[in-house]
Amino acid sequence: MASLLGDSLDRALEKVFTRPAPKSAQAQMKHLVKQLQSTKAAAETLGVSQRTVERYVKGQLKRPRHDLAARIDREVKKRWQPQLRAKAKKKAASTDGIVLTTTARFGYTADDNTTDDARLRALPSQALPPQYAEKLFTARENGVSEQDLLKIAAEALGEVYFRDGGRRARGLTVEFTDVQEIRIDL
Repeated sequence: MASLLGDSLDRALEKVFTRPAPKSAQAQMKHLVKQLQSTKAAAETLGVSQRTVERYVKGQLKRPRHDLAARIDREVKKRWQPQLRAKAKKKAASTDGIVLTTTARFGYTADDNTTDDARLRALPSQALPPQYAEKLFTARENGVSEQDLLKIAAEALGEVYFRDGGRRARGLTVEFTDVQEIRIDL
């Protein structure tokens, strides 16, 4: 299953790269082997045989099938320029926060147990405070499900957008479902 919010967090971090990630299959595979410290670990990460990884490293194989190419690209970008990624996460989690833009279905439950019917909304860009950036990045690193990431985002949007920092709609809880589009910016 695609992880819209998780992938959006990853893309936001990719924007801080100062150099492009390797493009060729051989360069990508060499980078993965170096980062994971063995061809066996790279093979396990990608779900292929160790021999396949070795062939890509040697340049004997050059064009991976579409699904493997996507996995290689994703794994390389996860490990590309880790210090810059860590610095960007730290800055977002301590001072800057993140900006979330989304089109999704939102449902609400108020204190008196009344529920509005969920409806599709296109929310403009919302600046989320640093504590929510930290929660989202930590959850993503720990491999939580997309549903759990959406709960954190719903909590943040409930606080910032719907309850306006406690100035209105006290006790309102927000449910974030049927995400059609989501974008995170640092």
